[in-house]
Amino acid sequence: MKKLFYSIIILLAAVAVVIGGLELFSHYTPSTGIHKDAPVQTRKSIVIHATPEKVWTLLSNVNHWSSWQTDIRHPRLNGQFVPGNSFTWESGGLNIRSDIHTATPYSNIGWSGPAFGAFAIHLWTFTALPDGYTRVDVEESMEGWLVKLMAHKFQQGLDDSLDKWLAALKTTAEQGK
Repeated sequence: MKKLFYSIIILLAAVAVVIGGLELFSHYTPSTGIHKDAPVQTRKSIVIHATPEKVWTLLSNVNHWSSWQTDIRHPRLNGQFVPGNSFTWESGGLNIRSDIHTATPYSNIGWSGPAFGAFAIHLWTFTALPDGYTRVDVEESMEGWLVKLMAHKFQQGLDDSLDKWLAALKTTAEQGK
């Protein structure tokens, strides 16, 4: 019994060393656009009956995300919403630190950052339409050792997540109209 116990401990330690090494030596290239060769990518769009100013303001107000996006907990913007600054948030049980790479008022928002076994790049574009409507286009790519290992699961999760983001953004932006 002791031999089995020690074997399990050694196996768990070996797995921890491998995972630690994968995390330690992972290198990701930040950019202002999604990585077209990433194993997981999604593009989604929605039309919102609100101005680009209103939509941009909602999305750039990171500290209030959890009030309208129920999958997000503890969002905290460090400084102003400008390129070079960062924010932290929790989603899907992961603590995430994202770096803002794009913040063009009423036009584009983008951030990127690592999470365990993954690196994601988000890009949101707001296009003014007639009658005060806005088309919101969102793109995201994910890569990393865990993403490669579980690409199908990550793809499904990303698709579902962005559908929820867009629906919540639309509902919130259109309130009071």
